[in-house]
Amino acid sequence: MGPTRSTPNREALRRRSVGVLVGGVALGSTGHIAAVTVTSLVAQEIGGDRSLAGLPAAAVVLGAAFGATILGAAMGRWGRRWGLAAGYAVAVLGAVVAIAGIVILSLPIVLLGSLAVGFGNSSNQLSRYAAADMYPTNRRASAIGTVVWAATVGAVIGPNLVEPSGVVAVAVGLPRLAGPYLVPVVLVALAALLSFIFLRPDPRELADDSGPRGDLDIPAASIGAIIRRPTIALAVLALVAGQFVMVLIMTMTPLHMTDHGHGLSAVGLVISAHTFGMFALAPISGRLTDRFGSVPVILVGAAIIAGSGILSAVAPPEGELVLLVALFLLGWGWNLGFVAGSALLTGGVSVVERARVQGLADALIWSTAAIASLGSGVLLAGLGYASLGILGSVIVGVVGGVLLLGRATVGRPPQAGPLEPIVE
Repeated sequence: MGPTRSTPNREALRRRSVGVLVGGVALGSTGHIAAVTVTSLVAQEIGGDRSLAGLPAAAVVLGAAFGATILGAAMGRWGRRWGLAAGYAVAVLGAVVAIAGIVILSLPIVLLGSLAVGFGNSSNQLSRYAAADMYPTNRRASAIGTVVWAATVGAVIGPNLVEPSGVVAVAVGLPRLAGPYLVPVVLVALAALLSFIFLRPDPRELADDSGPRGDLDIPAASIGAIIRRPTIALAVLALVAGQFVMVLIMTMTPLHMTDHGHGLSAVGLVISAHTFGMFALAPISGRLTDRFGSVPVILVGAAIIAGSGILSAVAPPEGELVLLVALFLLGWGWNLGFVAGSALLTGGVSVVERARVQGLADALIWSTAAIASLGSGVLLAGLGYASLGILGSVIVGVVGGVLLLGRATVGRPPQAGPLEPIVE
């Protein structure tokens, strides 16, 4: 056990490190969301074909899947600090490449840049696990919730930087649509520097060592053996199912609303309620998970998602308020499952195993998001918007049943008295 892990000020170092992770995610998510907000517009303008508008978004998702796998493996070998900083750096490079593609009107280069931007977004996502590394089992979910909450900053600020960044781009001689890609060049670069300079000691060195699987010297099992452990399998199932259903319904809601005469302001209000539910309540989800255990919170989240799916399916075409409530509940249910599932994924694995399996899980999440995004359009065209909510409710219902059957093999995390603040 290294000297850093045994020093009396380890708790203070943990809180400082969580603060650094929160700052990195706030900066990184703002830059990422600002850029991806205009990807469809860029593709349509350069390609001249509406059918090409979804390609950059697909490249971003594909890049995130690659990034989660590669960065997860890198973090397992070299630690969280290097992996997070490297991912952010790749995103900055990708934004520069995308700007070059916009300038020379080359869609393939824009797609290459988008792939790298998505790769770097994995650092935003994997930061939650870096926070969890440092805490004992009964406090990991709160740490995860705190870092997930930081994405609220990006969800709120990122889209609002599109217009002013376009003005800046024009002022420096670039196309207006290149402006949003300037945002990650600046903000994600700051996230990379913040992580590399201040995330010391590495979160892995501050890991809780009270359990039998907490020592860095324990050899890591193969990824196949890890994923077959009941706790890990159930956690991955919960994370993937929640992501699939959330994306399935959320992706087509704006189109469904505009098809029935709702204006952009109404669409924006509904999606804002959804993103609020997705991120803003994450600290509460973390505390609930630490108090009651991962599986009960996942089950509650699944029930809320199922209810939101039914509500969206029965919402009348003019029912803006009903859709607002449904999409808020969809985001909140996803958040409960995402935080609790992420916490569950940290159990039953050693510190050196965590990063690899977490990277694989996030790769599956992003791959699932891509499938759901593509499939939602097909279902909307063939069966209507209600089919998305019904299908989503059935999926989470089945997964909930599987979790109930497997609950006895997972157990409940031990409680260790009053919960202390994760970050000052």
